[in-house]
Parts: sequence; C-alpha cells; structure tokens
Amino acid sequence: MNELPQGLHEFLRQAGWNDAEIDPIPGDASFRRYFRLRRAAGEGVPDGAMVMHAPPPHEDPVPFLKVADWLDAHGLRAPKIYASEPAAGWVLLEDFGNDRMRDWIDAHPDGETPAYEAAIDALVALHQRPAGPFPDYDRATYAREVALFTEWYCPAHGLEVDKQAYLAAWDEALEPLHCSSKPRVTVLRDYHAENIMLLGGVPDAPQGLIDFQDALAGHPAYDLVSLLQDARRDVSPKLEAAMLARYRAKARTGADFDADYARLGAQRNAKIVGIFSRLNARDGKPRYLALLTRVWEAMEHDLAHPALGPVARWFEANIPDDLRKRCGAPIA
Repeated sequence: MNELPQGLHEFLRQAGWNDAEIDPIPGDASFRRYFRLRRAAGEGVPDGAMVMHAPPPHEDPVPFLKVADWLDAHGLRAPKIYASEPAAGWVLLEDFGNDRMRDWIDAHPDGETPAYEAAIDALVALHQRPAGPFPDYDRATYAREVALFTEWYCPAHGLEVDKQAYLAAWDEALEPLHCSSKPRVTVLRDYHAENIMLLGGVPDAPQGLIDFQDALAGHPAYDLVSLLQDARRDVSPKLEAAMLARYRAKARTGADFDADYARLGAQRNAKIVGIFSRLNARDGKPRYLALLTRVWEAMEHDLAHPALGPVARWFEANIPDDLRKRCGAPIA
C-alpha cells in the first residue's frame, strides 16, 4: 500500500504543495489513507501538513469537514483545513505531530494520570456546548451497531443464536437512554488514546482531536466509555474509577449516570467485538483479533451491572460459558 494513489500529485499542485516530500503513514481499520508532507519553511506558510485520502464510495470526507468546522467554531482543537476536494476524497490538513496520547504515555508512564485528566476535562468542555447539528444517536443506530455481534462474531464461532431475542434485550436495556430528559451532547464516537494528540508534547496543552467524522448527537457517557474502556490499551480499574469520578464532579451528572455508562459500555463493546470479527473475516485484517480479549473483559464487566439484566440473560442463554471464560479469545 506504499504506492501513491492516483490524483494525489494533481491535488497537491492545485493546493500549492507540489514541492513537498510525501511520506505514507500506516493505515487504520478504515479505507482512509494518510500522508505526511514536508517542505522548506516559508514566510507565513506551514512547513508540514497531512493529506487524508477518503475515496468514494467507501469513504466520504464531507462529514469530517463539517465536524471540523463545528469544533473549530466552538473553541475545540480540530486540524485546520488548508484545502479539500471532497468529490475525489482529498483533504489537506494541519499536521498535529507525533505525540498521540497513547505513545506519549508509553514514553512517560508517570504522566498517565495527568494525560487522562486533561482528556476528561476536554470532554467536559465539549459537553458544556450545545449538541452540534449532527444526526441523533437513536434507537435504530444502537440496534444496528449491536447487531454486528450476532452478524460477525457468532458465525465465526459457529454459534446459532436467537437474534430476535438479542435485539429485544438490547432495546429493553437501552430504553432509559431515550428519555427526553437525558442530556444530548456532541459524541465524537472514537475518543480514545490513539485519537487524542498532545499538542506541544504535554498533557495540559490544548488537545488535538482527530477521527471525528462519525460524530452524532447523543449521551455524554459514550465518549467516556470510548476513552476509559479503550480497546487498544489497558486502563486500570483504579484509573477508570478516578476519571469517572472526575467527570461526574465537573459535569455534575445525575444519579443514573453510572447505569448509563454501563449500558453504553456494553453496547459499544458488543459493537467492537463484531467489528473486529468483521475486519478479520471480510477485510483480511486479523491483527484486530488480538484486541478481543480486552474488549470482551470490559463488556463482561458492564454486563454485570443490573441495568444490563436483559442482555446479560441473553448472553447466559446463547454464548457458551467456556467461550465467555476465554473472553472472546481470538478466532482460530
């Protein structure tokens, strides 16, 4: 995948970056590709930038551009957009550097707590703004996401399960989230240590946000789950509890917030188990299977909450105990 995509040089020429060196960056779980640009510094112009290639029909950069504009307008640190050609999937944007929160913590383990505190505070600031003009994280979306578990994970293990009862159990467990009194905020949906950039290489600097193109208007607990039940790195129970307490104190959450956190934790983790299974079976990306154990363990923890009773009973009836004890071990 190191071959440069057709049209890149023409896009850079039109954007005034045709003299830049191009360095491909390893991809993620999507069809998007990224390239780092470097050129000689000039007066009033950056010497570096990033190119995102999100080609149709699999990708569409328009939502990314809209969310970036909204975040920027509301005082949050999205990358600056230098140029774009959405119909062809091209976006030229600010380079936030190499200090991903995860990598920074790996290099500075004593800074883990301050980094997470800053990430929590950034979420509090986001949630103090009215929800952006994004689609609702509605009942149908929750159902479509959790269905990925029975569509991809169960067949991979040869399991014949009651799919109708599965969706009914989730609908019952998630019903309280649809109460009209629940707060609605902008939900970035992939807010975790690999998508938070520590600008300036310190946790208390403004945090750069990336990978937010799927933003919806939903419940504030969702991005907390994404951050604190991270599929890609271990977050200790002690740190998770401390950061939840920090958020609750700063955001002044209601009495039912912990139950909602468990509901959305189970929902998100069931979805991720399905997605990682699909990445292996459909897209030939088996490396995500190694993450299943961590995700499954978090899901089992969430299912133990009384608010998840209907879903927990479905798992007990449909997923063999030995498989659950192996925490969704990678598919052979």
